[in-house]
Amino acid sequence: MDLFDVDDRTARLFVLGDVLAILAFVLVGELSHGIDPLARPLYVAETALPFVVGWAFAGSALGAYSVRARESLRVGLPRAFVAWLAADAVAQALRALPFFHGDAALTFYLVAAAFGGALLLGWRALATTVLAR
Repeated sequence: MDLFDVDDRTARLFVLGDVLAILAFVLVGELSHGIDPLARPLYVAETALPFVVGWAFAGSALGAYSVRARESLRVGLPRAFVAWLAADAVAQALRALPFFHGDAALTFYLVAAAFGGALLLGWRALATTVLAR
């Protein structure tokens, strides 16, 4: 089995949880900056979109949805972390464009890498452990 083999089961199991983890990261960030997500849902969506796009690209390209990533924490967590760092870089690049609010900032990259990565890896560790049983 190739390290990048993907099956539909893997994708279905992880995509929803990954997107929810990314959205949770964005929501916590918006709330910590005084943004009311209920009053400004489009603003929050615009904040989340670069991260979701970055994850869609990097997660699939770097093997975060492989069968082996689903079956093994030793394979899955490092792969997801590297993919998240790449997704964060893509998100920062997108935020530097005039189509999105915000900008590309090293400090925000580091915050997103740490806190977004913790949520993403935490969810994936839990899911992988439960599925292994």
